[in-house]
Amino acid sequence: LRPAVAPARPGPPRPLLFPAVASSGRGRPAAGPSHPRKLSRPNADAWDQKAASRCPAGRGGDPRLPSVPRSPRAAVPRPRAPCPAGRLTPVSSPGGWYCFNRENCDTRYDTMRRLMSSREWPATRVGTGILSSQPEENPHWWNANMVFIPYCSSDVWSGASSKSEKNEYAFMGALIIQEVIKELVGKGLSTAKVLLLAGSSAGGTGVLLNVDRVAEQLEEMGYQGIQVRGLADSGWFLDNKQYRRTDCIDTITCAPTEAIRRGIRYWNGVVPERCKLQFKEGEEWNCFFGYKIYPTLRCPVFVVQWLFDEAQLTVDNVHLTGQPVQEGQWLYIQNLGRELRNTLKDVTASFAPACLSHEIITRNHWTDIQVKGTSLPRALHCWDRSLHESNKNGKAPLKGCPIHLIDSCPWPHCNPSCPTIRDQFTGQEMNVIQFLMHMGFDVQKMAQQQGLEPSKLLGMLSSGN
Repeated sequence: LRPAVAPARPGPPRPLLFPAVASSGRGRPAAGPSHPRKLSRPNADAWDQKAASRCPAGRGGDPRLPSVPRSPRAAVPRPRAPCPAGRLTPVSSPGGWYCFNRENCDTRYDTMRRLMSSREWPATRVGTGILSSQPEENPHWWNANMVFIPYCSSDVWSGASSKSEKNEYAFMGALIIQEVIKELVGKGLSTAKVLLLAGSSAGGTGVLLNVDRVAEQLEEMGYQGIQVRGLADSGWFLDNKQYRRTDCIDTITCAPTEAIRRGIRYWNGVVPERCKLQFKEGEEWNCFFGYKIYPTLRCPVFVVQWLFDEAQLTVDNVHLTGQPVQEGQWLYIQNLGRELRNTLKDVTASFAPACLSHEIITRNHWTDIQVKGTSLPRALHCWDRSLHESNKNGKAPLKGCPIHLIDSCPWPHCNPSCPTIRDQFTGQEMNVIQFLMHMGFDVQKMAQQQGLEPSKLLGMLSSGN
């Protein structure tokens, strides 16, 4: 791993960012902030054969480490200048669902091999969103040291199960993170002041499961001075009742609680001890749900979550396929937003737009989304500053720098800064009113529910209020 480096800038310490995110694309050579950051993969032959960061759910090779031989551990930016101590080091791990039995793991291996093997990973990736080296796209952390850990363990970064005669697959997500941290200590992490473990989707849930363990690991290694923080994007799922119950056949049809129950046994999943102690033996699956594990965490975590997350709606069996939704579906969707909003009320640092989407921190439009007039990069910068100031002199959160931002409007895409919606059949963009009518909503009835005249409601929607 070759840590990227950047010139020093005044202000709070810049963390090492480990984003668990799946970005892709073609890039130009990294040559300072005016070019996209190209994340490169080292020569596979140069890697230690026993590296525990090999793809965790692959077949063959080392029985302890279940993946394709000589696979790389992580993709990291090329160095640009001598690395100053005390910079932000983000470490990122992406998502990509999971599998929880032999049958759906076989299907996943056959149809989505990049999520179970490193053999076909691209040699380079272009960093986007929070991984971008362009100040216009990543205004506060463009020059942070970054490490990208691709996801192929299929276990929500929780597994600790070796390949065996009984199980052709190994699931070692939790061990991969530990091994990457060990290696990074010798690559410059030992001089960092802040480490930000970030992730999207399954990677976001993985942040919640691993952030305290990473902090404990660094403390045990003698690096108590490194502040470990978490950034969980689109990984705050609810263990709610499905809109329409279906048999648990695969990840999509299975209720969230049942899928995780089966998965944690299959993966030999590991959860933080403090959370584990909150539940009876065999009930550790509860720790995969954000609102249950968050109160037990020691490290500060910033939660980013769409109020109408597409992955949540998928596992809840609400499929918006272009047909007008039924009233029952509409009420279910609204209630989902209320439930999710309620689980975030005691989360110190959060950003929850009322949008129908999934993942954000590595999207190149992540600077455009706002909640109550504040963008996500701005909110993260405020959070970074507030933690720096509180560590420094115990001050309260900074005035005029909000970090608890949750939309209060009740419908999907009632926030005018939400990502563009496109008609899946025509490909044309839709505004909020067109989207609501496309889904079959009766605007007059909707206005009546809100105690408004239809014309006033339409005017508010058009203006984004």
